[in-house]
Amino acid sequence: MLKALLKKLIGDKAEGDMKEISPVVDAVHAFEEELRGLSDDGLRDRTNDLRKRIQSHVAGLESEQSELRVEASQIGEDELEKKEALFESIDALNLRINEALEVVLEEVMAEAFALVKETSRRLTENGQLRVTAHQWDRDVAAKRSGVTIEGDEAVWSNKWVAAGSEVEWSMVHYDVQLVGGTALHRGKVAEMQTGEGKTLVATLPMFLNALTGKGVHLVTVNDYLARRDSEWMAPLFEFHGMRVDCIDKHQPNSESRREAYRADITYGTNNEFGFDYLRDNMAQRPEQLVQRNHHYAIVDEVDSVLIDEARTPLIISGPTPKGDQQEFVELKPKVVQLVTVQQKAAQQFLSDAKRLLLKDGASKDEVAEGGLALFRAYRALPKSKPLIKLLSGEGMKQQLLKTEGIYLQDNKREMPKADAELYFVIDEKQNQVELTEKGIEFLTANMEDEHFFTMPDLATELVGIDNGDQDEESKLEAKSQLMADYGVKSARVHTMNQLLKSYALFEKDVDYVVMDNKVKIVDEQTGRIMDGRRYSDGLHQAIEAKENVKVEAATQTYATVTLQNYFRMYHKLAGMTGTAETEAGELWDIYKLDVMAIPTNRPIARQDKEDLVYKTKREKYNAIIDDVVTLRDAGRPILVGTTTVEVSELLSRMLDIRQIKHQVLNAKLHQREAEIVTAAGKPGTVTIATNMAGRGTDIKLTEETKKAGGLAIIGTERHDSRRVDRQLRGRAGRQGDPGSSQFYVS
Repeated sequence: MLKALLKKLIGDKAEGDMKEISPVVDAVHAFEEELRGLSDDGLRDRTNDLRKRIQSHVAGLESEQSELRVEASQIGEDELEKKEALFESIDALNLRINEALEVVLEEVMAEAFALVKETSRRLTENGQLRVTAHQWDRDVAAKRSGVTIEGDEAVWSNKWVAAGSEVEWSMVHYDVQLVGGTALHRGKVAEMQTGEGKTLVATLPMFLNALTGKGVHLVTVNDYLARRDSEWMAPLFEFHGMRVDCIDKHQPNSESRREAYRADITYGTNNEFGFDYLRDNMAQRPEQLVQRNHHYAIVDEVDSVLIDEARTPLIISGPTPKGDQQEFVELKPKVVQLVTVQQKAAQQFLSDAKRLLLKDGASKDEVAEGGLALFRAYRALPKSKPLIKLLSGEGMKQQLLKTEGIYLQDNKREMPKADAELYFVIDEKQNQVELTEKGIEFLTANMEDEHFFTMPDLATELVGIDNGDQDEESKLEAKSQLMADYGVKSARVHTMNQLLKSYALFEKDVDYVVMDNKVKIVDEQTGRIMDGRRYSDGLHQAIEAKENVKVEAATQTYATVTLQNYFRMYHKLAGMTGTAETEAGELWDIYKLDVMAIPTNRPIARQDKEDLVYKTKREKYNAIIDDVVTLRDAGRPILVGTTTVEVSELLSRMLDIRQIKHQVLNAKLHQREAEIVTAAGKPGTVTIATNMAGRGTDIKLTEETKKAGGLAIIGTERHDSRRVDRQLRGRAGRQGDPGSSQFYVS
C-alpha cells in the first residue's frame, strides 16, 4: 500500500530512467534509415568522420597539453617545484579533455550506435560485408578466420572462430539493448535479465568510447569469458578499423601484453587488470609499464567483481629471508592427535546433548546441562555433520543460541567454564582457532620442555633481568637470548594455530582442491580454481602439510591493492549484470554507480518452482536423481547446479550407479568448459556443474529441446548469496525460451 502510494507521488525510478533515454532510441532509428542507403565502404567512412569530429573537438586542449609536456621534460631536477606545477597543470588539462570528450560523445552517440547496429544487421542478413581492401584488411585476414581478400576487395564473412568453435553472427540490437548501451555509456550499472545479450549491449558504448583513442577496458569474471567475448565480438569493431585484444592471452610484463593495452578495446579479467597495475607500480623504468591511463571500463557481472570480490585484496608476494625454515611437517603429528581427541570429546558432548535434550519430561537442570553439552560440541567442531543434523531438529538451534547468550553476557565472563573441557576452540564467524589450557597440557605431556608452547611474559622477564645482580654484558646476553626464545615460540604457536585452522575450518574439495601435487584454492563465488593464488600468513603451507604435498617456502607482500580501489581510478566506470538491484545502495555509496533496470525484450517464459524441502541429504539427492531421469526421458537437457566440487562428484557417482550418461564441469575439469557448454543444450544431456556454469554461461538450445520444454535447472542447495542462485536460474529461459528451475533443500 505505502509502496504504491509513494510510486504515485514520486514516480517509478525505472519509468523515469526509460523516459530520459527513449529520445536516444528514436534518434538511433532516424540515423538507421539514413545509413541503410550507404555502401559498406560508406559505413567505414562515417566511422572515420566521427573520429575526426571527436578529435577536432579536443585538438586545442591536447596540443596545449603536449606543449606543457615538452616544457616539463626540458626542466632539470634542480627545479622540482616548477616541474611539479607543470605536471599539476597537465593533470588539470586532462580533466578538461575528459569533460570535453563526454560532451562530444553525447552528441555523436545516436549515430555511433546506429553504425554498430547497421553493421550487425548487414552481417546477419547479407552474410558478409564487401569493402575496398586496405592494408588493415590484409593484416586482419592474415590472423583471423572470416576475412578473405578477393583481388581489390576484402570480404568480411559472418562466420568465424571464437573460443575454439565456429560461430555465425545472427544478432541485431533490440531497442532494449540500445537503452542498455546508453546507460553504460553514461556510467551506470545496467541490470539486464540473464539471456538478454549483455555481451552484445556492451559493443555499443565500447565502439563509441573507442573512437576517442583513449582505450576501453571490458572486465569479465573469468578468462574463458574474456577470451570468448574478445574473439566473438572483435570483427564488429575490426571492420571499422579498431584494434581488439585480450590481456589474458599474453604473458605478464611482455611486449605483447603492452600492445594489448594499446589496443582500442581491451578485454581481460579483473585480477589480471589489477595485477598489471601492481606490477606497473613496482616497475623501475617508464618503458617497463604496460598499462596506460585508466579512461573507461565496463565491468561485466559488476556485482560479483565490485562487491563479492572487492574485499579480497590482490597481493604480489615474493620470497622472505629464511622462508623455508618452518615447522609445519614436524608439528603435524601433534595436531592430528589433538584433532582426534577433540573429535572424540565432541562426539561425547553430542551424545550427552541428545540424551538430555531429547528426553521426555527433562528437568530444568537437565535442559541446562544438555544445552551446555550442545554448545561445547558446537565450539569443538561446528562443521561436524552429526551436529548439523541434530541442530536441524525442532528447538535445537534455539537451545544453542540461548546457551550461547548466557556465556557471551558480561563480556564473556563465564566462557572459560564452557571451554574448560575442550582442547581448542573454533570461532567460525571470525574464522579463528584458539588452543585452550587443556590443549596445551595435552601437547606438552611426555615432553621434556613443558613450556614448549607457552610464550614467555616479556615485560616481567625483562624487569627480572634488569633487577638481577649480573654485569651489563651478561644482562645483554640474557635479554637477546630471551628475545630469540620469544621469536621461536611465537612462530611455533602461530604454526600450530594455522595447522589447527587447516584441519578445523578448511575442507578438501570445498575450499580447495589438490591437483598435480599442489593445493589450489577454489573461488566460493564462481567455483573456479584461482590459479597462482595462495592463502597468506602460513595458512597455505599448513594445508600443504595436511594434504602431504610439498610445503612451499613462506612469502612476504611486495604490493597490494583491492579491486575496490583499483576501479575507482577510472575516469568513467559502468557495469552490467542480471542481479544488481539488491546491491544498488552499496554500488552507489562506494562507486557512485546508479543502477538502472532494463526491461526484457520478450516476457520470461521460464517456470520457477517453489523449493522442495527434505529431511535428510540422502532423501534429497535420491529425489534429484529421480527428477533427472524423468526430465531426461522427456528429452529435456538438464543442468544440475552444486555449490562444491565434493557434491558434484557425489552426484556424478550416483548417476554412474544408475548408468545415466552425464558430463561434469567443476574446478578440476575446467579445461573442457567450452566443449561441455556446447553440448549442454542438446536433448537429454545431463550436466552437473558447480557455480562455474552460473555467470556468463550461454547454453544454446536446439529446436527439439525447445519443443520438449527447454533447459531444466536443478539446484542441489541454496547458496549463501541469493545472487548466485539467481544467476544459476538465469541459464534457462533466455530470450523468451521455455525452461524451468527447481531448488532442493534439506
